[in-house]
Amino acid sequence: MTLRRSLSAALVLPAVLALLAAGCTGDGEPAGAPSETGTVGGGSGASPSGSPASDAPGTGAPDDDGASGDGGTGGGEADGDGDGGSDEDTPTSAPPFTADTSPDRAEPTGVGETFLTVTDIRTGVHDGFDRVVFDLEGTGSGTPGWDVRYVPEARDDGSGHRVDVAGDAILQVRISGTAAPTDSGVPDADRTPIRPASTEAVEEVVYRTWFEGYSTAFVGVDEAERPFRVFLLTDPVRVVLDVQH
Repeated sequence: MTLRRSLSAALVLPAVLALLAAGCTGDGEPAGAPSETGTVGGGSGASPSGSPASDAPGTGAPDDDGASGDGGTGGGEADGDGDGGSDEDTPTSAPPFTADTSPDRAEPTGVGETFLTVTDIRTGVHDGFDRVVFDLEGTGSGTPGWDVRYVPEARDDGSGHRVDVAGDAILQVRISGTAAPTDSGVPDADRTPIRPASTEAVEEVVYRTWFEGYSTAFVGVDEAERPFRVFLLTDPVRVVLDVQH
């Protein structure tokens, strides 16, 4: 009798313990499973707090020709990637404008092997300055130079004829190392004066075509001689003029 009870207890006890263990979880989940409260540090695709935004075009640094603004009659709008499209990423602030009113000059490269012509002139507005972009196309791997300075009056190369330009001060822009359309194989820019609607410093841009290696334009500036800077961008080739507000 005592032996039977011992055997029964030995058989029943493991079954009871198994039932008690299953009842503790309630839904069959193993005891001690981690709770699903989310991933620490954010889910997939979330931007980390404080991460820098992508560089918007048109900040004024000499790595793009971006400018948000109105090209005016006779000219296109200066864009962020140089393809003629509109730049909708308006810069929030301008970089330090390290410039003055002194003449700005640079020498061309590849003279005699490179034939570039000004094909378009575009304008735009930035926070702190207006921008004028001279697009060039043609053949060869050289780059244009320039001589940009304030002049008492606008006069054509060669003939010396006076040119009417709206503005209280006149910037003469002479882009050197350029070629006639017959040599470059591309058409010259439109000579229709550009009167931007939204610029603050630039009143008018008047292009006067090519003459003996130089392509000349005049930029009318409002009120007085303002600091300016000039730089070159490539792929495609552009000469960029910024005039401080």
